[in-house]
Amino acid sequence: MRVTSSMYYHSLYGTNNSKINNELFDVNKQIASGLKIQYAKDDVATFTQTMRLDNEMTTLGQVKKSTESGYKVSNQSDVVLNEFETSMNRMRTLLLQAANGASDDISQDAIAEELKGIKKNLKSLANTSINGQYLFSGSSVNVKPIDDNGKYHGNDKSMNAFLGSNNQQQYNLTGSELFLGEEHNTKREITSNVINNNLIDDGVITTDSSIRDLMGDIDNDKTTVNKNYFYIRGIKSDGTAFKKKLELDDTAKVSDLLTDIGKEYGNSGNLDLVNVTLNSNGEIVVQDKQNGSSKLDFHMVGAVDFNDTGRANVDDIDDLNSGESDYDKVKDDNDGDTNHLFVHEFIKSGLKPASGAADKIEGIVYDRTQFSQDGAKLSSNVTQVLKADNAFASPSTKISEVADLTRGEGTLDGTVFNLSGKDIGGNDYSFEVHLDKNDPNDSNKNGSYFTPDGGTTKYHIYDMDPNGRKAVDADEMTFQQLMDTVNMAVTNTLPAADTADKYDEAIQESNVKGKTELSYDGKITFSDQTSSITKASIALYDSNSDNFTKDASVMTFNTNNALTISDPKTDFFKTIDEVITSVSDHTNYPDAENANPNTIGIENAIQKMDDLQSHVARMHSKVGAQSNTLNTSLQRTQLLEVSTTTLRSSVIDTDVAEASLKLQQLTLNYQAMLSTVGKISKLSLVNYL
Repeated sequence: MRVTSSMYYHSLYGTNNSKINNELFDVNKQIASGLKIQYAKDDVATFTQTMRLDNEMTTLGQVKKSTESGYKVSNQSDVVLNEFETSMNRMRTLLLQAANGASDDISQDAIAEELKGIKKNLKSLANTSINGQYLFSGSSVNVKPIDDNGKYHGNDKSMNAFLGSNNQQQYNLTGSELFLGEEHNTKREITSNVINNNLIDDGVITTDSSIRDLMGDIDNDKTTVNKNYFYIRGIKSDGTAFKKKLELDDTAKVSDLLTDIGKEYGNSGNLDLVNVTLNSNGEIVVQDKQNGSSKLDFHMVGAVDFNDTGRANVDDIDDLNSGESDYDKVKDDNDGDTNHLFVHEFIKSGLKPASGAADKIEGIVYDRTQFSQDGAKLSSNVTQVLKADNAFASPSTKISEVADLTRGEGTLDGTVFNLSGKDIGGNDYSFEVHLDKNDPNDSNKNGSYFTPDGGTTKYHIYDMDPNGRKAVDADEMTFQQLMDTVNMAVTNTLPAADTADKYDEAIQESNVKGKTELSYDGKITFSDQTSSITKASIALYDSNSDNFTKDASVMTFNTNNALTISDPKTDFFKTIDEVITSVSDHTNYPDAENANPNTIGIENAIQKMDDLQSHVARMHSKVGAQSNTLNTSLQRTQLLEVSTTTLRSSVIDTDVAEASLKLQQLTLNYQAMLSTVGKISKLSLVNYL
């Protein structure tokens, strides 16, 4: 076959020209765009690797933005808590000054005013916001967390920063934690509030004093040994209630009484569950040795009959109401005709007794007391706490989750609550609330109900079972169902008939006139919707309350009980108010004879402030840890961002020097090819042949 110049041309120029032109185009495109490829088809491996790195950079960008935002909140919370601790340190310093014996009433008033100013500053700090979003409202960032009364209105929801796949970090501190948090290592401590002076000799009762010193002796005849009875009631740290009558004669020591009280809380020779001591005013202090329980409670009243007729040894505590609580009157009137039954009060809180309860000697009443009134609102003073986890009860909480079920068969079946007082119209009412089983196999057990005025008419308390409404079982009854019953009684709105639909109608109608709810700290409250100053009153208590031959109350709602010095549950601004009140009342220790018998005293206020400072310090540590974690994550993200950007650049970006060199090589090759083709094209036929 003859080889023609055309064949040379196509072989040498046509093929190579197209190839070199494509390569020249690619290298020029790389230099112009700065990228090695433009489309996936250019290089699938490079494109895939680039897309993966792009996704990584997008994720890192999101992490960086989220972390930066969270860090700002956490860091600002850190700054605010610094101010919190500074203010609280100043409060403690002022309390120490107020407790100084040289501090007179004028000085204490001045200190109280400064404390009030610090409280205002603390509220302002609690309501700190960034860009209109409150720091301590949980996820409800648009809700002002603390109102003028110191109540918290945020939620307990945390907010988290995204730190990567399956990795989040909380960056906020909720007000629920800060203002209402729980210190699981704190031990509850309570105290009586009646100062116990030695009735025989001068001074205050000590543990070495005799029971005779504590209870007195009107004839000072030590040869006559009187019998003294102490009626104690309370709740153990596990939520178990107890009721006990103790007998000690004059020769026993006060330390023996304290030991016997401890035994009722479960103390034994090998293990003490509580510490029972006296403070410097001779008041009884009970400290839980178990951490993290808010259930401990205490009440006691003593009695001695100097004529030894047995009137101090009673089954019904109300029988002591025939005695005299003023020892001086008993002693001075020793003429053989007067009352020689002396009733020694250990706790007095100023609460009004329930209708039908003792109304002369305040100290004998424990849980048969009326809710406190403030305008249109009635409030109980006992926090309802779950036995299982020490949490506050909610409307959906079953009463059996709070009540003491240790007696009988471990059930509320057969429990009866007395509910009495005046309705919103000022009329007397009296109800019994029966918590009964709903047993289809027992016609006498068809669920819980309430009866008005001791009558035979029953109004069953219905459940919300969509498969068929029935009267609620005793152990399934909730606080909401109990509060519905209270609301119907106090508003005088009873069901028209004992049916589920009429029961619902009565509840709806009663809610227009009044509202019975659980407060944020688990206390039952009633609000009169018809008047700014309600005529209503409420007393709610176990029917066994007054009788010492029967079981202790399965639960209490409003009590004339010991004052709280220390508790695992924090209520920040309520504690601050208690601290300020103690200074304003010029009281170093609790004193029932004070204008406010529930004042804890400056010495106890210092203890409360110490607990509060420890709590805030722990919260501050948590915020600091959050900030450190977020800052570390931010720095790591920034490094990864630089590293990923560098790696992506090495994969997709053009090396300009390398591309330029390649361009030169391709240009030379192209020129050489053109030169060769030109020379071949000039050959003659003779030269070719």
